[in-house]
Amino acid sequence: MTKTTDRPDADRLDLAYRILSGDDSDERACRAIPDSACTDLPRNYLLNVANGAATKLAEQLASPGLVLPWLLGAIGAPATLAGLLVPVKQSGSLLPQLAVAARIRAIPHRKWVWAAAGAIQAGLLVLIALAAVGLPALAAGIAIVGLFALFSIASGIGSVAFQDVVGKTIPKGRRGRMLSNRAAIGGGLTLAAAIALRYGPGEQARIEITLPLVLAAAALWLLGALAFAAMQEEATATGGGRSMLSELGRGLALFRERPGYRRFVVVRCLLLGVELAMPFYALHAAALLGTSASQLGLYVFAVGLANVVSSPVWGTLSDRDSKTVLAWSGALGGLTGLGALGLTLLPAALHSAWIYAGLFLVLGVAIAGVRLGRKTYLVDGAPEDERPLYVAFANTAVGALALSGGLVGLLADLTAPIVAIVLLAALSAVGALAAQGLPTAAEMASKRGAPAP
Repeated sequence: MTKTTDRPDADRLDLAYRILSGDDSDERACRAIPDSACTDLPRNYLLNVANGAATKLAEQLASPGLVLPWLLGAIGAPATLAGLLVPVKQSGSLLPQLAVAARIRAIPHRKWVWAAAGAIQAGLLVLIALAAVGLPALAAGIAIVGLFALFSIASGIGSVAFQDVVGKTIPKGRRGRMLSNRAAIGGGLTLAAAIALRYGPGEQARIEITLPLVLAAAALWLLGALAFAAMQEEATATGGGRSMLSELGRGLALFRERPGYRRFVVVRCLLLGVELAMPFYALHAAALLGTSASQLGLYVFAVGLANVVSSPVWGTLSDRDSKTVLAWSGALGGLTGLGALGLTLLPAALHSAWIYAGLFLVLGVAIAGVRLGRKTYLVDGAPEDERPLYVAFANTAVGALALSGGLVGLLADLTAPIVAIVLLAALSAVGALAAQGLPTAAEMASKRGAPAP
């Protein structure tokens, strides 16, 4: 379908779309979206990229793995609460997916689901900041974790709608580039913010540093919600959903009958050792080296750099052999734990924020590998007509298990953060070994180990 216009603003939108998407053809192939939506493609593409750039930066400025634990440490909340943040994020965003998917199907314009979720997330971050300054340490910590649980539930609801809206507004052959643009621009903005944090506020410490980050993240979530709401989305037919109990029963049947899928779910649970670890590294780094703004900026930069640099590499490797990516990522998670233990045993004079930034870099690479490898393995291996069920059941199972991560936080509170780090590193190493025994993605959905028809 050819798009022509004599409006200068439309011409500029079209040029920006061509640059970002790599689409330099005069004929716009709008496969898998309605012809009427093709005219809105440049606008929707750019709004989606803007939404992603804002929210990817916001996720790092209020990260449950680094910034929010830093905030809890600054107000004197127990380490147990900091250890709950990532499990709450995992569980809150994953557990509701089986329940909300059918309800979202009843809404013809699903962009409003994501926009509402984004606005709610912005408001909850403001409440987190208010709790940090207005309540005693323990009460503030409990309130922050509770508010972040609601934040995570909103995130999970929005993610269900996001996939559907992308499928309706961005054609095949452009979705991967669009997602890459979101990650790359958001990652670049994260690096810029980390540099400003590293060299801007000087050596200020504690709450004066983290509160502005949380409030900036709230503003960015609101901007992301406005960008998503401005997209042009065709109405979708409603109905055809299945109940949560029905989906859960079918998922349990898959888990019993498909040994490859069962092994994948087990491996993913073990590799939670990688994804749950970062708050304990933040607490450990603060205990060893203090809580200055420059150090936090250095660590945020390291994590952002890990995402920007490693994602293209992991993506290429995952297209070849995603189970190997899972194994390597788990091994990196285990090695990072050994590095933290080794640094602990060194004399205090040899402790360095730069060395610890290297640990955050390696851990960030491992987390990126786990996330990308598991998504690629599951999408490549699940039958197309049942892919949502495979994804939703695995997410729900892992989300339920992630709640036990709070026990790791309790262990860190009773002993020391390094004890939790070593435990999670050991789980990561076991997950790496188990990933080597996975079938190929093509064999994952088979009942007997042969490739599925």
